[in-house]
Amino acid sequence: MPTGELPARRRVIAAARRYFFAHGLRGASMDDLARELGMSKKTLYSHFPSKAALLEAVLLEKSRSIGEDLDRISAESSSDFPAALHELLACVQRHGEEIQPPFLRDLQREAPEMFGLVERRRRDHIQRYFTKLLDEGRKAGVIRRDIPVKLIIEILLAATQAIMNPPKMAELGLVPKTGYPAIIRVILEGAIAREGRAKR
Repeated sequence: MPTGELPARRRVIAAARRYFFAHGLRGASMDDLARELGMSKKTLYSHFPSKAALLEAVLLEKSRSIGEDLDRISAESSSDFPAALHELLACVQRHGEEIQPPFLRDLQREAPEMFGLVERRRRDHIQRYFTKLLDEGRKAGVIRRDIPVKLIIEILLAATQAIMNPPKMAELGLVPKTGYPAIIRVILEGAIAREGRAKR
């Protein structure tokens, strides 16, 4: 790809990210995006041959930005479990604020393979970053030793899978910015040792 095309491609992804996450997929057309970007539909399609290709790029960019934030938090707070947990929860909430319920609903209904991609990336993030967080917390004597870290992670994954889907979230009155942090808080606080509670 010529280097001159890279900024334009990024601009398209950034605009689509805002538009898709705010309005959902059904209410967002390539015509709308082209108008918002001030470019012709032909130019838009030269960067992304379909709405599905653009959606995939948006989701991968979102996952990349979450990973970058989690990497930074993990590096900065690796030896301080309470601070790391606080920062991780704030990060998850911040990223959740961007995504409105219509987007997740449309994604599950109209692009189930992409919804599956989101779930796989979320699982990868939980396994990578929360396993490290819990391991560090255990070394510091904050996390209970009677429950294997692997089991805590599996409980967190199962709860997230069961709750963070559009029908269940609607039933419980949850949105991404509140649902995911609540699950993490309930499960991880239950994993904190009695001695660790005094350190928080």
